[in-house]
Amino acid sequence: MNNQPASPDLHGRTALVTGASRGIGCAVAVALAQAGARCILVARTQGGLEQTDDLIRQHAKQDAVLLPLDLLDGERLDTLGPSIALQEGGLDILVHCAGELGLLSPLPHIRPQDMERALHAGPGVTWRLIRTLAPLLERSQAGRAVFLTDRHARQPAPFWGMVAASRAAQDAIVRTWAQELPPHSALRINLFEPGMVATRLRRLAMPALDMASLTTPQAIAPQIIRLCLPGPQPQGCYVQAVPEPELHA
Repeated sequence: MNNQPASPDLHGRTALVTGASRGIGCAVAVALAQAGARCILVARTQGGLEQTDDLIRQHAKQDAVLLPLDLLDGERLDTLGPSIALQEGGLDILVHCAGELGLLSPLPHIRPQDMERALHAGPGVTWRLIRTLAPLLERSQAGRAVFLTDRHARQPAPFWGMVAASRAAQDAIVRTWAQELPPHSALRINLFEPGMVATRLRRLAMPALDMASLTTPQAIAPQIIRLCLPGPQPQGCYVQAVPEPELHA
């Protein structure tokens, strides 16, 4: 008897991934493409997007749609939903992986402009993404939206105040959106906390940490993909990554 879980099937579905040029965003984009989804990749740099596209061609034998976009550019971000509607006809999945570390500093030492940027890049961008993409996701027969978060949103720690404030505000926006949906909505919206993953942002935040001891983005991606599948899903939940050994227990 074969007890192996079935491979995820996302054929015929269109997915948008932010922060798709590296780290978890890149790994998620490749995994979505391997599952059959048509992927729209968003990141600041064309070169980074092309590297992810090369991986998708290698592992999924298809091309992705590349959208170089600075999410801090609110006017351009506002056109994202209408542009996707015109070019692709719809959107089924959003995975928001893009983020900035900000400054690790005592709160009294943070300059107003730095805190303002953090709140712009975190909850501000999240709100604008929701605003421009909600009409498409709500029309999908099984819309899925997954927003990456950080444990400091629920567990503030010294010097992580900027991260904690930004992520907590983002999480509140996401959960409010989930609660605003009508009871019959097929859209499922959740937060995903990946834990300690070997990414560029983690290395910037904790340069003395042994990156080789951490979970890789490729190991985390399947857990995010599961939240993107049709069928029963949680709604408005904070989903924490399961450590790798427990997945195989």
